[in-house]
Amino acid sequence: MNAPAGAPGRWGRVEFYTSFFLLAVLATVIGMRLGFADVWHLPTIDLDLSVVALILVVAAFWLARHSRRWRLAIITFAAATQLVPMVVREPILLLPLLGALIPVAILAVCLVALSKKDASRPPQSRS
Repeated sequence: MNAPAGAPGRWGRVEFYTSFFLLAVLATVIGMRLGFADVWHLPTIDLDLSVVALILVVAAFWLARHSRRWRLAIITFAAATQLVPMVVREPILLLPLLGALIPVAILAVCLVALSKKDASRPPQSRS
C-alpha cells in the first residue's frame, strides 16, 4: 500500500507540478501586463491576445488538470501571445530570447533524459 512509486510516476508528478507552476507564472506576468495597460499603451491585438491567454491560463487550472497535452498547449499559446507580437514589432528582441533559450534547452534535454532513465534497474545504494 505504501510502496514507492516507479520512475514514471515520479517524473509524471514533476511535470505536473512544473506545468502548474509555469501556468501560475504566466498568469502573473499576463495579469501584470494587463494591469499596466492603462499606464503604458498596449496595442489592441496585444490586449486581445493577452485577455484570451489569461482566460485560458486561469481555466487551465481546472480544465487541463488531467491532460498534459492541454496544459502544454495552453502554456505554448500563452507564451506565444506574449512574445510573438513584441518580436514582430522589435526584431532585435529575438537575440536575448535566443540567448535565454540555451539554458531552457539544456534543462529540457536533462529532464527528458532523466524521464527516460531505465526504470527496471533498482537504484544503486551509496555506501
